[in-house]
Amino acid sequence: MSAASIAGAEWLQGADLQRLLAALNANGEEARIVGGAVRNALLGQAVADVDVATTTLPEETVRRAERAGFRTVPTGIEHGTVTVVAGGKGYEVTTLRADAETDGRRAKVMFGRDWRADAERRDFTINALYAEADGTVIDLVGGLADLESGTLRFIGDAETRIKEDYLRILRFFRFFAWYGTGRPDAEGLKACARLKDGLERLSAERVWAELKKLLSAPDPSRALLWMRQASVLTKALPESEKWGIDAIHGLVAAERDLGWEVDAMLRVEAMVPPDGERLKVLADRLKLSKSEKDRLVSWANAPKLAANATEKSLARALYRSGQQPVVARLKLSLASARARAMTDNDALIEAGGYAKLLQFAQKWQKPQFPLKGADLEAIGVPSGPEMGNLLKQLEAEWIEESFKPDREALLARAGRAIAQG
Repeated sequence: MSAASIAGAEWLQGADLQRLLAALNANGEEARIVGGAVRNALLGQAVADVDVATTTLPEETVRRAERAGFRTVPTGIEHGTVTVVAGGKGYEVTTLRADAETDGRRAKVMFGRDWRADAERRDFTINALYAEADGTVIDLVGGLADLESGTLRFIGDAETRIKEDYLRILRFFRFFAWYGTGRPDAEGLKACARLKDGLERLSAERVWAELKKLLSAPDPSRALLWMRQASVLTKALPESEKWGIDAIHGLVAAERDLGWEVDAMLRVEAMVPPDGERLKVLADRLKLSKSEKDRLVSWANAPKLAANATEKSLARALYRSGQQPVVARLKLSLASARARAMTDNDALIEAGGYAKLLQFAQKWQKPQFPLKGADLEAIGVPSGPEMGNLLKQLEAEWIEESFKPDREALLARAGRAIAQG
C-alpha cells in the first residue's frame, strides 16, 4: 500500500477501460478511477464495479465515449453520471461535482474541475481515493493512512456529511464492518448517534439494501455492537431491541468453522424474535421482497426442535414447515450451543445433537404424497369438502407413519372410511 499504486491490478490493464480513460483524458481533460475499485485493489480484494471521475461535462463524456466506439446510457445524467458500456461491462463515469443543495436524501449538484472539492464531498476517506490510468494513486483526504490503519472516518465534519445524506449513518457501520478495525472513529460514532432520527427520512428500500450489505460482511458483530450502543440499530431494526445481537458472534463462528456460506437473512433471523406477525410488519415496513418476507415468516412459524429430537419428528417438521426454515432453525440452535459449549459440557452434547439433526435435514428430500383428488374420485368420493377432509386425514396418517403407506394402502383406507360413512 505504501507504493500508492494499483498498477498490478489486472482489471486496470483491460483494453476497453484503458481506451475509455484515454478518450476522456485527451485535450486537457482528466479522468481517474475512483472509490471502491481503488480501495479494494489496494487491499488485494476483488473488484466488482469500476467507477470513473472526469472533468468532462456529461454531454462531452457521451460524445467522447461514443466516438471511441462505446455505447452510453444516461443513467443519472442530471447528476453528471453516464454509464459507458464496454465489452459487456458498464462503467459509471461521473463529472466532478460539489453539492449545491441537499435535504438529507437528494442533492442538487454543480459540476466542476476541482479534484479536491470532488473528494471532499464524498463520504469516507477510504472511498475518496483516485487512480490514474497507469495505477498511480491520488490521495487528497488522508484515505491511504486510514485504509492502512483500518480507520473509517468521515471526510471533514461528520455531522455535515451525514446531513447531506442520512444513509451515511448506516454506511458508516457497513464500511466499518467490512474495513474497520478496533473502535469506530469517535466523532463519526457520536454524529451517527445524534442524527439517527434522520433515518426516518430515508426510503425503506435504501435502508434495507444497506442493512443487507452490512449483514453480508464476513463478521458484522463489532459493527452491530456499536450500532446498538449508538441506538442506531434499534432505529433501523426495532424488532431487535429486546431480542438482541448476542447470537451473531456465535453464528459467525459457526459459519467460519463449519464452512457455511454467509447468509444475511439467517443473520437477521438471529437478531429478531421468531414471531410471524411481527416479522410480517418488519417485512412490510422495510419493503422486503416476497421471497424474503416468506422466508422470515416461515422460519418464525417453524418448530424449534430439541437437540435430542428423533429423525422421525424432524422429518415430520421438515415436511410440514419446509426444509429451508427448519434448517435455519437448526443452524441457529447449533451455533448457540457451540458458543455455550466453551464453558458448558451439557451444551457440548447439545451441539453434537444439533449437528446430527442438521446433517439429516440438509440431505432430506421431500416425499410426494401418493394420492390425488382424482384417485378418490375414482372410488366414488365426490369432489368438495368431504374429499378435501379425507385427503387431509390420509396425509396426516401418512406423515405420522413416516411416509411409508403406499398408494394402494391409502386407497384401501379411503375405501374403509367411505364404507363406515
